[in-house]
Amino acid sequence: MAEIQNAYIVAATRTPVGKAPRGIFRHTRPDDLLAHVLRGAVAQVPGLEAEQVEDVVVGCAMPEGAQGLNVARIGALLAGFPDSVPGVTVNRFCASGLQSIAQAADRIRLGAADCIVAGGTESMSAIPWMGNKPSFNPAVFARDENVGIAYGMGLTAERVAERWQVSRDDQDAFALESHKRALAAIDGGEFADEILPMTVRRHLPEAEGTAVRLSERTADTDEGPRADSSAEGLAKLRPVFAARGSVTAGNSSQTSDGAGAVVVMSERMVKALGVQPLARFVGYSVAGVPPEIMGIGPKVAIPKALEQAGLEQDQLGWIELNEAFAAQSLAVMRELELDPARVNPLGGAIALGHPLGATGAVRTATLLHGMRRRNLNYGMVTMCVGTGMGAAGIFERA
Repeated sequence: MAEIQNAYIVAATRTPVGKAPRGIFRHTRPDDLLAHVLRGAVAQVPGLEAEQVEDVVVGCAMPEGAQGLNVARIGALLAGFPDSVPGVTVNRFCASGLQSIAQAADRIRLGAADCIVAGGTESMSAIPWMGNKPSFNPAVFARDENVGIAYGMGLTAERVAERWQVSRDDQDAFALESHKRALAAIDGGEFADEILPMTVRRHLPEAEGTAVRLSERTADTDEGPRADSSAEGLAKLRPVFAARGSVTAGNSSQTSDGAGAVVVMSERMVKALGVQPLARFVGYSVAGVPPEIMGIGPKVAIPKALEQAGLEQDQLGWIELNEAFAAQSLAVMRELELDPARVNPLGGAIALGHPLGATGAVRTATLLHGMRRRNLNYGMVTMCVGTGMGAAGIFERA
């Protein structure tokens, strides 16, 4: 049996995250978003040529329409990679981007490859949550043990808020803090190293209607954080999933468009190219929970990942916990006694957005560049996953 090798992240980049469905990427195809970060990630590695990439593994939560047809392969071709570079699309809903990184790292650790580009892409402007034509198996509604699968995500958040007694005030306060941290991070240039600016082009009619002009704009900043967010404003929002509930648009993640990519490389190739890795991939774990409380998923995935890695929770200097909803984020943090100062120090999905299958790769870029700036040894990306799962990936600064 071959000895397990180390897998390293040598580049990590992302687009800014756009608001859906009316943000800067509303007319940009998700495969074009993907091609942009694939091309950019490879370009960030000195001496690496696209033909040396042995596979492209891409996460997408709703792989249909403009992000269907094996979007990983389409994105690689659009990025200008040689025909010899294959691609595969991975779907674990909101963990798809992180899953793609784990799968790439596993192949490298087993010695099956030396260089794989992994990532995720999602356009919620183009493809709505649950896709264009959801079709549940009738058994989902016929048996009580399955019906939780059919719950809307907002209803699962309401179940978590009720069971773990997360108040509306606490949810709103958590949401406000997410915006404050994100705005401070943008002002401080914290995302500059990870964001790959993208020129967005549109053809628009002239005022007279007799000609078409080309409009160009550079997207280089996340659109979600709101400087006008306030406790008073959040408190005025009505619940949107249950009449007497506590989950609102203000304390839920934003629908978003975006893409992210990382280059995963073996130690042999790292040495051959003489590159300095950002981090070593330590491990990844997934676990299941009842679908009707899917938001609590990280509660079981995090301890599992730590145990497999042989680490203690207090060794994690930075935790990117995807803020699907404030209710589930707070429930997970309280159950595991996570240090709030270490969780999403630059804000989370409530402010920065949640482009579903891209989020794992996007937040990995945030984590790895943040760990480098702050000289932190270990960090984690974790999230809840639709139909009742949690995922967690651990990285060590190289």
